[in-house]
Amino acid sequence: MQLAERMSRLGTESAFEVLARAKALEAQGKSIVNLGIGSPDFRTPDNIVEAGIKALRDGFHFYTPAKGLPQLREAVAAYLKRQYSVPVHADQVVIVPGGKPTMYFAISMFGEPGAEIMYPNPGFPIYESVIKYTGATPVPIPLREENGFSFSADEVLSKITPRTRLLIFNTPANPTGGVVPKAELDKLAVGLANHPHVTVLADEIYSRMTYDGEKHHCFLSYEHLRDRTILLDGWSKTFSMTGWRLGFGVWPMSIVAHAERLQINSNSCASAPVQMAGMEALNGPQDAVERMMKAFDERRKVIVAGLNSIPGFRCVMPKGAFYAFPNITGTGIGAKKLEQLLLNEAGVAVLAGTAFGQYGEGFLRFSYASSTENIQEALRRVKAFLAAQAVAR
Repeated sequence: MQLAERMSRLGTESAFEVLARAKALEAQGKSIVNLGIGSPDFRTPDNIVEAGIKALRDGFHFYTPAKGLPQLREAVAAYLKRQYSVPVHADQVVIVPGGKPTMYFAISMFGEPGAEIMYPNPGFPIYESVIKYTGATPVPIPLREENGFSFSADEVLSKITPRTRLLIFNTPANPTGGVVPKAELDKLAVGLANHPHVTVLADEIYSRMTYDGEKHHCFLSYEHLRDRTILLDGWSKTFSMTGWRLGFGVWPMSIVAHAERLQINSNSCASAPVQMAGMEALNGPQDAVERMMKAFDERRKVIVAGLNSIPGFRCVMPKGAFYAFPNITGTGIGAKKLEQLLLNEAGVAVLAGTAFGQYGEGFLRFSYASSTENIQEALRRVKAFLAAQAVAR
């Protein structure tokens, strides 16, 4: 078989590779504590589950419109107005199976040979993967530890060229837990007024997951940029619905038909009963979300304190999402090697920072979307392993 050359440019998401290796080791009888996957360990709230079951019993077994059920798109628009005071028309909303289709559609629309697409680094690996797949040139936006893993608006603006088509950013962020301060977003929004050829993809999938009084600032709040901002959000993280595969994109009216056509060409539509469950998630009680966030906050403090107690590690306090991204340069071990050693020798699954781009070297990603007990056991194993390594040296 002769595959298209572009297939060689398509990357992957290491979290699933590490998960597979961890499961294989468990099948051999080895005890593994998995802090590698970004999936909340909470059950989907019962009211959402019951709404999905009811939808199945009520006969929601059919295709929906490609953009999604009209009542769900209306619910998304109302939700964004309620949460962030941004006006969105339901016709701008495209319901998709998970968060990735929105980024795939956006990058596909703007990416081609000769174009440049800017993306956060370290950042979600699918950004760079799909940019390369389209033939566009990926332009990394460095996220630095000393800035709490926020970008510098001045640096971002300085990297824009006449070939820049799309600017991607993610706040709160995977893998770092960083949150871009409103002052930097304000500065970016002002500067983008001078670059009308640049479209923005604002990945806000962790929008409800902030701590220490930090308030999420939706990029659609900037009225002068709404006609060239694509918003990515969904249900997976906020409502512990990763396996349900449900997300949404909010598109400028000028290009929403292109997103709809890509949906038709790729997956037709999101699942009908899952869409009904998603409507209950938005319109129903939010107390389960608040309980999950309280638990994540407690785990965040436990894991950061524990990581900072390990010789050779230092970890800034994440302000969002459910990831800690400690600097491990003090161990003298590279990120990928330490990832492999911790899995194979200590029985702890984490991800090398290099899984998220070149600027991730010297870091590991720990997900605290797991129980406090699991986090404490993982920390104990990591500390014991590195202490034994030090003695051996």
